[in-house]
Amino acid sequence: MRRALELARRGWGRVHPNPMVGAVVLADGEVVGEGFHAEFGGPHAEAAALAAAGDRARGATLVTTLEPCSRAAKQPACADLMAARGIRRVVIGMPDPNPDQSGGADRLAAAGIEVEVGCLRDDAERLNAAWIKSLVPTGRPFVALKLATSLDHRIADPAGHSRWISGDEARDWVHWFRAGFQAIGVGGRTAQVDDPMLTVRGAIEPRHPPTRVVFLGGRRLGLESTLIKTAREIPTMVVADGLSAPDAAALTDRGVELIALADLGEALGLLRDRGIDSIVIEGGGRLAGSFLAQGLVDRFAWIVSPVWLGDRGIPAIRGWEVPSLLQAERWVVAERRALGQDTLLLFDRR
Repeated sequence: MRRALELARRGWGRVHPNPMVGAVVLADGEVVGEGFHAEFGGPHAEAAALAAAGDRARGATLVTTLEPCSRAAKQPACADLMAARGIRRVVIGMPDPNPDQSGGADRLAAAGIEVEVGCLRDDAERLNAAWIKSLVPTGRPFVALKLATSLDHRIADPAGHSRWISGDEARDWVHWFRAGFQAIGVGGRTAQVDDPMLTVRGAIEPRHPPTRVVFLGGRRLGLESTLIKTAREIPTMVVADGLSAPDAAALTDRGVELIALADLGEALGLLRDRGIDSIVIEGGGRLAGSFLAQGLVDRFAWIVSPVWLGDRGIPAIRGWEVPSLLQAERWVVAERRALGQDTLLLFDRR
């Protein structure tokens, strides 16, 4: 199952709005076929693994991260395909929460196939957490907060310089991470000071380039900024409060979609209404603090770099207070790993 989960991640950024799925076929104690869902509309993971296994699939065990689909859509129903290929046993990571495709385990059992559900279920659900949230018909997008900080949790030096706290490997990972989200968001000050592109420039070309979202608040964004100048080529939204009519018109004339709201929760709801079911927030400190204070963050991706910036450095999170340790919310560690000299820590809310 761990191998199947590893395979599933290869669909990151390419299979939305489908889930990432990986599958492994085992015969006589050895792997005889592997597959993953590589592209939206393309073969499912189980079908790819069965194709790789060939005749050795008969009487074999198939391990899959997600309950096989029960109905044909763009591809044949995987449950029926397994029965036709003579699979003896199926081990499933998590049940399919999609009511349009659930029931595959029952179809397998009805065909006389041995079925086990729940192997590494927490890992399987974590893999597709954004997709699971997207199945809820109303609400907000899945929100990840990504911060690259010094050891003392600063995101910039006293002058506001943040390029580059992290190293090349960490920045490569950030572009990989962005590719799996439908939007990338920053605060107004970050947009002003850093003038970022907020695009994916890595090994993965996302199926749909993420929409750029600036939570501008009461600030103004220069019309010569990179974000505004490229708004007609790359979808760009600005969430702003109290913009004058001329400023609003200037933004919309340049291709920016304007959301005139101050409340973050309501703004996220409107993003979801526009088809954005996941967003990664990349700073600054006050925006990060506001999202955390309102309970709007589902996942925290923290890149820690081996550098100290001191008391005058700009804090990574501001404007958020926790009354006491007893009231502090404890999160779950999902991943720890090195990115060159930097360290990635991934946390999920319980």
